[in-house]
Parts: sequence; C-alpha cells; structure tokens
Amino acid sequence: MNMPVNKTTKQRKKRRGRTGDVLHRLSKNKVAMLGLFIILVLVFISVFADVLFDYEAQIIATNVPERLMAPCWEHPFGTDDMGRDMLVRILYGARYSLAIGAVAVLIALVFGVVLGAIAGYYGGIVEEVIMRCTDIFASVPYMLMAIVIVSVLGSSAVNLMIAVGVTSIPGFVRITRASVLTVRNQEYLEAARAIGRPNVSIIFRHVLPNCLSPIIVQVTLRIASAIISASGLSFLGLGVPKPSPEWGSLLSAGRGFMRDYGYLTLFPGLTIMITVLAFNLLGDGLRDALDPKLKKR
Repeated sequence: MNMPVNKTTKQRKKRRGRTGDVLHRLSKNKVAMLGLFIILVLVFISVFADVLFDYEAQIIATNVPERLMAPCWEHPFGTDDMGRDMLVRILYGARYSLAIGAVAVLIALVFGVVLGAIAGYYGGIVEEVIMRCTDIFASVPYMLMAIVIVSVLGSSAVNLMIAVGVTSIPGFVRITRASVLTVRNQEYLEAARAIGRPNVSIIFRHVLPNCLSPIIVQVTLRIASAIISASGLSFLGLGVPKPSPEWGSLLSAGRGFMRDYGYLTLFPGLTIMITVLAFNLLGDGLRDALDPKLKKR
C-alpha cells in the first residue's frame, strides 16, 4: 500500500521542481505564513498610502481641539500633541520604514555579494585583502558608524538608507564568501573553466545561483535589522526629518509625553516589534524550507 503513495509523492515533487518544492514546504509553515501575511499587508499599505490617506489633511495638518486624545472609537490609537490621528500616521509611516529597510538591504546585498563572491572564488591575496578590510569595517559598532555617516551626509531618507546599507555590507560579504567556498571546487565549475568561460561569467552564472539559499534568508533577516537601525537613528533625530511619520520619529516625538500619554510611544513601538517579528518569522521559515535536509518532510 505504501508503494503507490510514495511513487505519487515523488511524481508531485518532480512536477513542482525545486522552487515549487521550497514554496510548498514554506506554505506548510503556519508561523512563516503569518509573518508573510503581515509583511504583505504592510507592503500593500505602503504602496497605496497616497490613495488610502490624504497626506496634507491627515498626516501634516494639525487639529488642536483634538490634541492628545486617548484611544477611542474615532481614533483607535489616539492623537498626538498636534491632534493628528496616530493610527493613520503609523500606517503611512510604513512607507518610510519598509522602503528604508528594503533599499538599505539592497545596497548591502549588491556590494556584499559581489565582494564575497570575489573573495571566495579567487582566494589567496584577493581574499585576504577583502576579508581583512571587512573585519576592520565590522569591528566598528554599526550604530556608531551609521551615526557618523548620517552626520556627515545630513539627515534625509536617502542618507539614512545609505548609512544603514553600508553598515550591513560585512554580513553579506561573510555569508557569500562562506557559500562560495563550498562550491568553488565542484566539477561543473571545472568544466566551465575547461571550455574557456571567463571567471565573471562563471561567478554570476554558475557560482552565485548555487549560493542563493543562505543569501535569501539573510536578506529577510537583515531587513528586520535595518528597520530597527533606521528607527534608532530617527529616534536620535538623524533620520527622516519631521513631520514625516517614520516610526522612529514617532517614538521620539512621543517620549516627552510618556508619563501621561504612554500610547504615543506604545503603538509605534509595537508596530516596529510586530514588523521585525514578521520578517524574522519569514526568515526562519525560509531557512527551514531551503534546507536540503528537510526535503523528505
């Protein structure tokens, strides 16, 4: 009785292919799917923020008669010291926080993967130079380096992306190099060299595609770290300038009212926590789905 079932299961896996098999295992992870759902909702709100909300009337304009209202039916998250609805500002702020996290990780991904692939593939003096520079770079606390970069470039969303992205490069260099080292002596690479393919083509067409699994997981986890870093810098006044409702800026604006109006920091803080948790849950789910040891499950 087990033979037909096993045969059918193998046929289904064969039809799905590797990508389909990974997505199938990911879909079985309910916790990871919860994280993905939260992320998709936030992305939807970010993309259509200008359609859902009136920036001038709901985000910027003040309403003094309704200032510092406690959470109620009309304002579920209360209002700030200018009478602006906190729920609307937090939802609109998702556009800034997610964009900063995504672009910062993209910057780190491009530079980190290229440098890590070169170090892992060529080895020797090239690897030593890249990795020692990476070690020196990583020895400086990332938040301190980000503060220095933003202080030099000035406070803006673009400069915040650059600062957070630059501080994330060492992590991608190390994980890419480690992945490349595991495949650089494989027979298919020897065959590619034997037929005269250039090294650049071998790296991008044969090496990196076989190192994507840990890099993909790293991307999801780094976005969570980037959101925290960006919020921390904005909290210190080095991020997105006011009155833009970036989550770190909302925390900073509400800290002066914590004693009597704690909701001004509670809800932005919970939003950051839930978003970071969602990316971590998705990252853990992707790690499990991409693990070859779990293919038989």
